[in-house]
Amino acid sequence: MAVRAAAPDAGVDDAVVAGKGMPRTLSEYGFFTDAARQQPAPRVVAYALNTPLWSDGAEKLRFIYLPQGTRLQTDGEGLLQFPVGAAIIKTFAFGEGAQRRLIETRVLLHRADGWTALPYRWNDAQTDATLALTGGRVDLVTPAGEALSYAIPNKNQCKSCHGKDGAVIPIGPKARNLSARWLGEMAARGLLAGDLAGGGRLPDWRTHASGPAAPLARAYLDVNCAHCHQPGGAASNSGLDLRWEQSDPHALGIMKRPVAAGRGAGDLEFSVLPGHPDKSILVYRMNSAEPGIAMPELGKSRIDPAGVAVVRRWIAEMK
Repeated sequence: MAVRAAAPDAGVDDAVVAGKGMPRTLSEYGFFTDAARQQPAPRVVAYALNTPLWSDGAEKLRFIYLPQGTRLQTDGEGLLQFPVGAAIIKTFAFGEGAQRRLIETRVLLHRADGWTALPYRWNDAQTDATLALTGGRVDLVTPAGEALSYAIPNKNQCKSCHGKDGAVIPIGPKARNLSARWLGEMAARGLLAGDLAGGGRLPDWRTHASGPAAPLARAYLDVNCAHCHQPGGAASNSGLDLRWEQSDPHALGIMKRPVAAGRGAGDLEFSVLPGHPDKSILVYRMNSAEPGIAMPELGKSRIDPAGVAVVRRWIAEMK
């Protein structure tokens, strides 16, 4: 995806981004020159992920803001370090063209004392979004014609997914999950420095219909599950570590018995039973929308059939 920014006649309010307050409206930041059309302000850069997070089929419009004179830094392991004053912006939408409806925008603000996560709910007029500390529900109909009660997370739920070792961190824009073209353009503009080769590259999810199942499934699990299922994550007590860089079969759930999964295990014995996706807890929980069983616990109320299919294929192909 090409790096693009808006015309230089508007700008982000750095004091609002880096300050200690919680702005009441999204427009106070100045991230967009045209919020309804999601046209970014200067130094607000659009990006896309090779393998995106599933959120009930919502379209995601993703942006990074970097203050003047700053840049991203890679850490040699396929991750990104953001300067203080940076922001990550993600808008969730359903529909296409004139029928597209913006539902919420989540912002991660890198302040001097760490990252702050705030959710904003779009108004019916699609002119602005208002801070939604307690979250909310939005009834809508998906492009496929399915009725959906979409859940906007509250501020504390943001911490559930973005928390590691008690701190809020970014989980989406990892260097390994961004295209080589985007990374190259950012480096050419002086907005990115460091080793771009470290950590490997997550495959492009658009190729999920073909190719080896293992890298596609591992990428899907890294993006959709590993923010909780890793050391220091919210589900670290499960013993599962589903990060892309993990290579230990037991940590990935292969022939691993569950730890206090309760009814979530579905009377199955192993997280992953090689060759038997229907006897694997991982598939059982991914293939459920029932609270207490469904995984991930937050961020979805519908099953992702493509995600389930590729994880099933990965397990079925195991020897």
